Amino acid sequence: MRPRTTYSSASSTSQYFPKVTLTKEIAMHFAARLAEHNLQWLRDNPYPGRGIVAGVNSDGDRLVIVYFITGRSENSRNRILREEDGRVFTEAADPSKMKDPSLIIYRAMRDLGGYSIVSNGDQTDTCLDGLAFAASCAGGMNFVTPDIAFLLRNRIYEPDKPNFTSRITALCSIGDDPEIQMSILRKSLLDVGCEQLQYQYGRESLRPGYGYGITTYSDDGDPLPAFRGDPLILPLHGAQLEIMDRYWGALNEDNRVAIAVKFVGLETGRSTTSIINTRQKVVAEPA
Repeated sequence: MRPRTTYSSASSTSQYFPKVTLTKEIAMHFAARLAEHNLQWLRDNPYPGRGIVAGVNSDGDRLVIVYFITGRSENSRNRILREEDGRVFTEAADPSKMKDPSLIIYRAMRDLGGYSIVSNGDQTDTCLDGLAFAASCAGGMNFVTPDIAFLLRNRIYEPDKPNFTSRITALCSIGDDPEIQMSILRKSLLDVGCEQLQYQYGRESLRPGYGYGITTYSDDGDPLPAFRGDPLILPLHGAQLEIMDRYWGALNEDNRVAIAVKFVGLETGRSTTSIINTRQKVVAEPA
């Protein structure tokens, strides 16, 4: 018999309302509709900034990590994503036109043991350094995964006035008990304080073909409004290139800069990364 969960009113008027039985099929139908609704939100958003989607592929055997960049200024658009030895990082498309690299150039994806980290800034390195320290204390990679909030306890949002862009991060672990932790470090609406938001998704919350997504901005504007609310359920069905094309196609054509999609085997740890860049790397002419 198929497992069922029954919801009914606890008030005295419950006799007037029939019990609603929520089957797994109905729940997944609503999840699919919600995921497509959220993907449409991304399509309709002219400027989501940078974004992360993390989840599991349709077959349920691979972790999926999507990272994308959009940009309005020439400095933001003048960059590409590049992969080398499993690391994904930003670099200037045309180095001669790069003005301020401080918040533009960083390692977006890094791995350590059974962990994969993705972020929109140098907090990628902060998380990896924290994991490396935990491993050194434990004498190996067999240690309890630290909370992402602890790893980022000394970090705040970016200092780019007047936007104060949020720092968004995902820490993903594979193996027998896969988990995705997400963090948003966002400026308070009331003062200069930093709101530290953390979300954790264990095996029970990870469903094949779906992931959780966060972006830096909720829309275009001046200043840019920060993303608010819980991470969005988003679709991750299909092959790696299908997922990349889906999200690349969802980004505003005028503002999209780059996207990377990484697959990591939940049992093997082996990974593959695909990248699309709007611009090509400019190679300096020899002197």
